[in-house]
Amino acid sequence: MENTASRLDEVRERIARVCKPARREPADITLIAVSKTHPAERIIPLVEAGQRVFGENRVAEAAAKWPQLREAHPDIELHLIGQLQSNKAEEAAQLFDCIHSLDRVSLLTALTKAMDKTGKRVPCFVQVNIGGEPQKGGCPISELPEFLAQVRLSGIPLAGLMCIPPADTEAAPFFALLAKLAADHGLQGLSMGMSGDYETAVMLGATHVRVGSALFGARE
Repeated sequence: MENTASRLDEVRERIARVCKPARREPADITLIAVSKTHPAERIIPLVEAGQRVFGENRVAEAAAKWPQLREAHPDIELHLIGQLQSNKAEEAAQLFDCIHSLDRVSLLTALTKAMDKTGKRVPCFVQVNIGGEPQKGGCPISELPEFLAQVRLSGIPLAGLMCIPPADTEAAPFFALLAKLAADHGLQGLSMGMSGDYETAVMLGATHVRVGSALFGARE
């Protein structure tokens, strides 16, 4: 518990430290604790230390461990940060408070249908394939204006843009590009930055950072 609480304090302190030169308020950055692959007993110490926003990669994994945790702590927010298959859209819309991986028309159609059915409107970030990597999900930059127009017409709340920069490269140029794309399209939400680069992301405008190993330690 002490170790987990101290890690949480350190991440929060680092965010606050970076906010000063960036002339930002720490309260404007949402820290998402990425709890994927970690069992409930690893998550509870973070909840007890005051963390309330968590991120999962898979619908099935979240469904297995979060309902009981949220029953005990109804103020917890759960974010889907991994790729979402269209056939899981309805389950995701019921389970999550925010989705960070809306990236294609087929998923948009499935989520719109699911939210119409459940009556729950879940804010979504549009994931951008910021490095043009064929193996990665995300809307191609060239198709972003048209896709954003379709999302706005759908009635799904548009939270902003999300990206995962290419591995083993300097993340800053990709974060700066995402911030420019968001500004060009009148969007303020920026989901970017993970354990290795969240400070850079905050400096460049991130509103949501997705931090796993810096909070939970190395993955088992």
